[in-house]
Amino acid sequence: MAGIKKSTEAFRVDPAATAAFSALRSALPNLRPLDEDARALKAVVIGGGTGAPVSIRTLLSLGVQTSAVVAMADDGGSTGVLREEADVTPPGDIRKCLVAFAKDPADPLVRALKYRFAVARDHALGNLLLAALEDATGSFPEAIAICEKLVDAQGHVYPSTLDHVVLSAQTQDGRILDGQAVACHSKTALAQVWLSSEDGRPPRPYEPALQAIREADLIVLGPGSLFTSIIPNLLIPGVVEAIRASRGRVLFVCALADVQGETWGLTAREHFEALTAHGMEGLIDYMLVHSKVPLRAESPATGSFAAISGAELEHASTSDLNDDQLIKGVRPISISYADMLAIQSRGPIVISRNLVDAEQPTWHSPFALRDAFQNVIKLSRARRS
Repeated sequence: MAGIKKSTEAFRVDPAATAAFSALRSALPNLRPLDEDARALKAVVIGGGTGAPVSIRTLLSLGVQTSAVVAMADDGGSTGVLREEADVTPPGDIRKCLVAFAKDPADPLVRALKYRFAVARDHALGNLLLAALEDATGSFPEAIAICEKLVDAQGHVYPSTLDHVVLSAQTQDGRILDGQAVACHSKTALAQVWLSSEDGRPPRPYEPALQAIREADLIVLGPGSLFTSIIPNLLIPGVVEAIRASRGRVLFVCALADVQGETWGLTAREHFEALTAHGMEGLIDYMLVHSKVPLRAESPATGSFAAISGAELEHASTSDLNDDQLIKGVRPISISYADMLAIQSRGPIVISRNLVDAEQPTWHSPFALRDAFQNVIKLSRARRS
């Protein structure tokens, strides 16, 4: 028994928003599939962190050929230590996407890649493996390719740049913040972000990432941290141009809630406006937002979570909950009927659904998200024909 306790304390696994996808995986034989033409579509997910894997797993469940373009600005936690002390390309977000692409998420090797070691400064095994392989091969893309084989990845992961970049941000109250980890935990919402290379040159795009975008039939932005996971990809020269040159439709999956300071208090409309201010004006075809009630003229601003888990209610005091039974420190991203019309006046079709997972109210329901993605694919094909 002592040995079991010691092991439990030494190892932990990051909580992942894709954990609920195990239920989707077991239900797949009974779910309505896409037709052959739809399964031939190519999709690329642009993002990073914990959000991109959600879209990856959703698209894979539909049988769509999927790849991911991942931000390289991460400088916090295990990744930050490795960047500072070993001068490696940031591995953390790449590792999370590789795990999402794994053919068998329950495979012991795939699970081990998510392990963090309390005995080794909380490093994730997958981060250490990517860093070691980059050093051994002299190539970060080759390190990724080796890991893709190890997990039998069902798609490819591309860094948006191989340059070592630093993210800087300006908050809405005018403060300048340097570093992705600092920016995402800002005390006030961010207004804009920009990138700089450590060597002073403009960041150079990774060409295979641009090619994947240009060849995509569907380009999915998010979900995830708006300013520190999604937008950093758009700041790499050539990425927005590749989106514009693509034949694909662009879907923005808005996050469900603010759990960090970078978007604290921003509405869904303000999320959309932040994207357009960073190069995406006129390029977004669809925007998927959470609303537990239909958006109509008489509806108030919505965004409240539909449910909260029993365990969370049990451990939350009355002062921790508001009228919608939300845990203090988490704010749902709201959208009103007027905001929906304002967004649609600039081009996108807004699709509102109840997207919340019943057990984890800050996570997307895999079934609701899969159904929404399926409808977007049908709409895209109808508009193209």
